[in-house]
Amino acid sequence: MSHDATPPARELRADALAPAPPPSGPRRGAGVWSTLRDAVRGGEHDLTAGSIDRAITLLAIPMVMEMLMESLFVVVDVFWVSRLGADAVAAVGLTESLLALVYAMGLGLSVAASATVARRIGEGRPEEAAAMAGQAIVLGLLISLPISAVGALLASRLLGAMGATPGVVATGTPFAAIMLIGNATILMLFVINAVFRGAGDAALSMRVLWLSNALNMALGPCFIFGLGPFPELGVTGAAVGTTLGRGTGVALQVFLLARGGGRVKVRARHLVPDPRALAALLRLFANGAFQAIVGTASWIGMVRILAPFGSAALAGYTIGMRVIVFAILPAWGLANAAATMVGQNLGAGRPERAEAAVYRAGIWTTVMLGAIGVVFAVGAGAIVGAFTSDAEVLHHGTQALRVVACGFLFYGFGIVFTQAFNGAGDTWTPTMLNLACFWLWEIPLGWGLSRVAGLGPLGVFIAIAVAFSTLAVASGLMFRRGTWKQRRV
Repeated sequence: MSHDATPPARELRADALAPAPPPSGPRRGAGVWSTLRDAVRGGEHDLTAGSIDRAITLLAIPMVMEMLMESLFVVVDVFWVSRLGADAVAAVGLTESLLALVYAMGLGLSVAASATVARRIGEGRPEEAAAMAGQAIVLGLLISLPISAVGALLASRLLGAMGATPGVVATGTPFAAIMLIGNATILMLFVINAVFRGAGDAALSMRVLWLSNALNMALGPCFIFGLGPFPELGVTGAAVGTTLGRGTGVALQVFLLARGGGRVKVRARHLVPDPRALAALLRLFANGAFQAIVGTASWIGMVRILAPFGSAALAGYTIGMRVIVFAILPAWGLANAAATMVGQNLGAGRPERAEAAVYRAGIWTTVMLGAIGVVFAVGAGAIVGAFTSDAEVLHHGTQALRVVACGFLFYGFGIVFTQAFNGAGDTWTPTMLNLACFWLWEIPLGWGLSRVAGLGPLGVFIAIAVAFSTLAVASGLMFRRGTWKQRRV
């Protein structure tokens, strides 16, 4: 389970560079509908041979559907909260900025879990994959404990430090406390779904998030407005519904892992801490988490720059960015498909196939986001207007959506390249790219445009679009160098 235990890829598959044989059996020549059916149904598929388009589709369809459900939840959640006023929406926006650090930890864990599991599945070592999956779960639980303690003790102070007004602090403290205390549900969803995706069992990951988010959307308004037998908790109810929904999803994950419905079957012995395996995961996690922290902390920085412009600007930004996330999350589905293809094909000794899959996924993602960007740029006012009738909030939200959407053509390849590096276990390259593009470029640019140039919130939105476009170009140049092909995990 250490780096030294992994044999060189060329020793694993002597025929690695030979032309891949066509799929055998009843799926030979499978049409579009057959592929879609297989993607949703799930099951074991060899991602290291056969058609690259089919392999990406088998992974991407459930991953995109998974992310679409996540996107829908994000939009529905803010739709209900927006009925409680600008302070409630601002409280959610500031808490999401705090949770960005939790999501960063989850992303770091998911990078470590997915990369190691995918590589070992590609090498034909499912028992080793299960062992690494179990250790990733242990690591995630250990990380969640101090975060819960901080949430229980310091929620109000954290909101105040983010620049929240006294009204937002009063409204949002219980919401923030519950979300932070329940962070283990977030981390486990990240980790275990990454195990499923790394193993190529994307359909299992999809089912978990569909159940979790369906419950989130059903319970949210019940607890917010006190529908039927549920107590009326206001914005706090959104946190209760979300945590309960995520907890149910984690319970399903544990059941699926224990049952072994996919390629990875985790047993109790895999959960006994193994110092060597934890050390290997920790190295990947540290780089992956720092990579995500660099990116997500920049969101906190941008919110901090935006906060002095008032609750209306924060509320408009929150609504606009929730809609942006609605579009970008499905793109992460394609990017995650590319990461799994990279991991498994490097494990099988097929680096050229891994590279081809990344470019193919990048093209698909760019086409999808480009089309959505046009819709957002043209219809920003009507889209944001569905969430608020406040003229000032509508103005800022429309600006945020329209300006950030202008960079969508760049974002597709940027997201895919970043995940491809991670899938190869090269977490350091995207970390350095995030550091340069977000901390050294986006934050100073946002401050300068909003304060020095006098553009106000618009300057923040422009900086976000410019930084993400810069990241896409820079990551493409780094990907072409090909050093990620020699990375071992």
